[in-house]
Amino acid sequence: MKYPAPFDPESFIRSALQEDVGDGDHTSNACIPANAMGAARLLVKQAGVIAGVDLAIRIIKQVDKGMKVKVMIKDGTLVKPGDIVFTVHGSERSILMAERLLLNCMQRMSGIATKTADLVAMIKGTGAKLLDTRKTTPGFRALEKMAVVLGGGYNHRFGLYDMILVKDNHVDFAGGIDKALDGVKKLNAKRKKKLKVEIEARTIAEVQQILKHGYADRILLDNFTPAELKKAVKIIGTSMATEASGNINTSNIKDYARCGVNFISVGALTHSYQSLDLSLKAISVS
Repeated sequence: MKYPAPFDPESFIRSALQEDVGDGDHTSNACIPANAMGAARLLVKQAGVIAGVDLAIRIIKQVDKGMKVKVMIKDGTLVKPGDIVFTVHGSERSILMAERLLLNCMQRMSGIATKTADLVAMIKGTGAKLLDTRKTTPGFRALEKMAVVLGGGYNHRFGLYDMILVKDNHVDFAGGIDKALDGVKKLNAKRKKKLKVEIEARTIAEVQQILKHGYADRILLDNFTPAELKKAVKIIGTSMATEASGNINTSNIKDYARCGVNFISVGALTHSYQSLDLSLKAISVS
């Protein structure tokens, strides 16, 4: 699986293992003989969408290249309680060392993928695409955004570097919409590669001001009611893409999607999900 730049899964795993293992897994070293070999299985205990299998394999291999993994269920697959995602065979000490890190990652990624899939199902047929945001865990963003895609959603920008998003504070600090967009236009003129431009509108009046200026690819309609959103989408037409955001959840996302908006961004995908219940259990081997 390809991971988005600049994220390096191997560096992430090294850092995470150092944080957890430190100068050694003294519990396993005390209880488990150094030459003891065993096996374990990744057990699903809650229905959802599995995510992080590829990363788990990388964690296992970085802990101990001699361990062998057999995958039964791939990333992005719907799972139910009792399903076995993979089995791992090798050093018992190594299995125990990898256990918590792979579970931490998979439980979180699977929780995000599951929440994403639920919301995607709610807006199916409306034409609206579900986006994530930058409301992510520092150092874990790439994995959280990968989980969104595995759940059927789409990634917004990855960071401050790959898209221009003029928010309300940018507008206020710059001295207004026109000044902010003039600055963006000037910056893009200096760049070899033009960045996509999105700008937030808080009112219908701001929507009209943005349309009059014209230098944007997408308008972010933040904290609009469904009625206000429908009106704004009609005014914008096909001149710019539209995105809705702000307090959108399971109770109202259908109403927003039916307004004809192109995108709906939901920060809760990566900051208010429930981790999926998974467990790594020892199994007997003949």
